[in-house]
Amino acid sequence: MDDRSSVEIYTEWDIVAARQLGRNEAKKSGFGTVDQARITTAISELARNIYLYAGRGRIEIESLSVNGLAGITIIASDEGPGILDVRKVMEDGYSTSGGLGAGMPGVKRLMDEFKLETEPGVGTIITATKWLR
Repeated sequence: MDDRSSVEIYTEWDIVAARQLGRNEAKKSGFGTVDQARITTAISELARNIYLYAGRGRIEIESLSVNGLAGITIIASDEGPGILDVRKVMEDGYSTSGGLGAGMPGVKRLMDEFKLETEPGVGTIITATKWLR
């Protein structure tokens, strides 16, 4: 792990700030515009979920360099209610907020690696990584 920056998520404006930070970090890491958009979209979805379901949390962005391979990891964490039914949340089309339901499955598709850890009443940590090809 080379470089880490973060945005606390409390308001809708913080979602915008997290998106911008992610775009800047992706660009700095050498990602092209399409992958920058993928990373930014994933961050937006994760930050929005924090805002809607946990009320507050954090988006951390880490630039990676592993065995000569560059990448970026997004860590979305909160101390919210946790996810009661992970399987359902990972279904395409599932939404509790009236959105499109692209949510977590969409983030998983946009990124190369995806890990979801949650404990009801404790919170959720989602880690997603995109590698520079």
